[in-house]
Amino acid sequence: MTAALASTAIFACFSLSALYTRRRSYLFLGSWLSSAVMGMLAMRLGGWMFGFRSAAYGLELYLGLLVFSGYVLFDTQLIVERAAAGDMDHVRHALDLFVDAVAILVRVLVILLKNQEKQEQQQQRRKRRD
Repeated sequence: MTAALASTAIFACFSLSALYTRRRSYLFLGSWLSSAVMGMLAMRLGGWMFGFRSAAYGLELYLGLLVFSGYVLFDTQLIVERAAAGDMDHVRHALDLFVDAVAILVRVLVILLKNQEKQEQQQQRRKRRD
């Protein structure tokens, strides 16, 4: 429930930010965001091949949350621009935003689960000390 609320808040804030700024002000992010996704892919492959999985996974998790939040900005403004140009493919536009929302939800959920796991481990260590 917390992950869903946090993801909804992130999605809503970034969507509203994209809607209330000047038109086309975030469209430059497309190339940067796709480069960041390719960098995360390279980081994942490097982690698998060279054995630094945990560090790469943590970095990819938080970087992915930032990147897909940026994609909400980019996709929202891109949808507005396409609609202004006459592209009224509502299903495709909804799927673009749905993919962004699911990517954010998954990352927030994993972050919350990792934090909960850390807290449980700390509580177990405290009980062992006592």
